[in-house]
Amino acid sequence: MALNIKVQKAPTQKAKPNPDALGFGRFFTDHMFLMDYTKGKGWHDPRIVPYGPISLDPAAVVFHYSQEIFEGMKAYKGTNGDIRLFRPDKNMERMNISADRICMPALNIDDALQAIKELVTLEQDWIPTREGTSLYIRPFMIATEAFLGVHPAKNYLFVIILSPVGAYYPEGVAPVKIYIETKYVRAVKGGTGFTKTGGNYAASIKSQMEAQTKGFTQVLWLDGVHRKYIEEVGTMNVFFKINGEIITPALEGSILGGVTRSSCIELLKKWGYKVNEREISIDELVAAHAAGKLEEAFGTGTAAVISPIGEIVWEDRVLRINDFEIGPVSQKLYDSITAIQSGKAEDPFGWVVIV
Repeated sequence: MALNIKVQKAPTQKAKPNPDALGFGRFFTDHMFLMDYTKGKGWHDPRIVPYGPISLDPAAVVFHYSQEIFEGMKAYKGTNGDIRLFRPDKNMERMNISADRICMPALNIDDALQAIKELVTLEQDWIPTREGTSLYIRPFMIATEAFLGVHPAKNYLFVIILSPVGAYYPEGVAPVKIYIETKYVRAVKGGTGFTKTGGNYAASIKSQMEAQTKGFTQVLWLDGVHRKYIEEVGTMNVFFKINGEIITPALEGSILGGVTRSSCIELLKKWGYKVNEREISIDELVAAHAAGKLEEAFGTGTAAVISPIGEIVWEDRVLRINDFEIGPVSQKLYDSITAIQSGKAEDPFGWVVIV
């Protein structure tokens, strides 16, 4: 049965931001979706209301024990003006994986998708149409019960907010410099690294800030036990093209399973590339670079889609990749995924959902 979503329209509408100066996550639309969870009752009171502050008790569990999860996806205006979502079901499936690990209630995926579609439809005038822009969708869930004690809350709030965005990185689809972290650890197997929960990102901020002061765009994390196996870039999964083969770290409990990562793997296999999901050490990467076999490196994620890597720095070693130019595989993946998202190309996988 579909949700009966009540809609309260905002009395006034905000001015739309300059489409050439959107940045990422700086502007928010006129409305948001809310739905409550009560233990014994389940999810209830789905509603779209004017965007604004949320009132919470100071003892709400989210503030003290970080019971919260989130997702990220985008809406696009197609070439014919239709509203398009890219694999939203996969994002909501992943949100339920996160919920299970953080001991939070699962969402009915059909209900969540209905909420996203109704909110995006209401806010469709906020979807930017310039090349490289989109409407970012941020669903999140927080524990709202007021108590001090380490155990799952009985009350939760599911929220969806929307933000018109430009390119995630100021460089755009251009190679970035990344720094391999050797001091800090982001996650270990058995922890929460495979979930999209705020604590993982809070743990990465220190390293990210230090990297940026040194002139790097992002941090590349090594595993937390051996400190030698490559895991992921701060906000992206990572791929390497070595001697014609595409290699990406396997999902073994400490890496977030990206929707864009999965899409890239499917495309690469369709194109005939050999794709290997396995452990890859920094030593193997350095050796491949020294032998002239490290042909490309790139990150993948909803925000940036594809982010080519032009330089990797590990301690005193500098690995310059493809003369700091975007590689052909990176370019083809970016062009293909964005063309499917916008409707400029056929969608052979059935990834796009028309709102």
